[in-house]
Amino acid sequence: MSLTEIADFAETIAREAGELIRRERDGDRLKTNYKQNTELVTHADVMADRKITAAIRERYPDHRILSEETAPNRELADDLDTPLWIIDPIDGTVNYAYGHPQVAVSVAYADQGHVRVGVVHAPFSDETFRAVRGDSATLNRHPIRHSGATDPRQSLFATGFPYGKDNLAPLLQRLDTMIHHCRDLRRIGSAALDICWVACGRLDAYYESVSPWDFAAARLIALEAGARAGHFSPVPEGQPEDLWGQDILIAAPGVYDAILGLLAEE
Repeated sequence: MSLTEIADFAETIAREAGELIRRERDGDRLKTNYKQNTELVTHADVMADRKITAAIRERYPDHRILSEETAPNRELADDLDTPLWIIDPIDGTVNYAYGHPQVAVSVAYADQGHVRVGVVHAPFSDETFRAVRGDSATLNRHPIRHSGATDPRQSLFATGFPYGKDNLAPLLQRLDTMIHHCRDLRRIGSAALDICWVACGRLDAYYESVSPWDFAAARLIALEAGARAGHFSPVPEGQPEDLWGQDILIAAPGVYDAILGLLAEE
């Protein structure tokens, strides 16, 4: 079982899930609900999640699965010897429900706590980002590279905000600092696409606190496109850095250290 074979499989199931969620939205069958009373979820989220996880279980029955909708409660540091799939069936659910095109299916494969394969498929723009650790990152099979930005003041960055609004003050303070030191902000609404856009140079930097399924695949894609990735707060001992989503920063190498300093100050 080579990583290329796993990547081919991941791309296939991501594209199939993408077709499913396109049909569900285009067919006016969209049904919505809420998780924890605040986070929007659609029937298509669950359908796509089940489709992806069923395909993985059929082909790799001994592997573990961490998925946003059907298997979200795994301790990431447990059983690192067993391969792990990290799935987000619809990253950008609010965009999806409102008819915006910035929506992605994210599929990552990890082993020994390290992400080895990442696929992010945007079905409404028909863009598929893909990477294998140690190999180049691609967009629709063409190599991609970060922007090469060197000046934070000329840099375009992206971030996002949690569904819960009880602790926004520090996030807004951090945002204020970034806006005053960078060119501008883009609020895209999909962490996976934010990071992939850093990978292909449409953005220069991205920071946020998110769940593993939001960023695991895209982070590898950005790294293989030459971007830098890390955290502006400590990663707890024993936690796989590839899957720790608190205070992540992904940026072009030439602005990474400067932006890290800005974020770490707040």
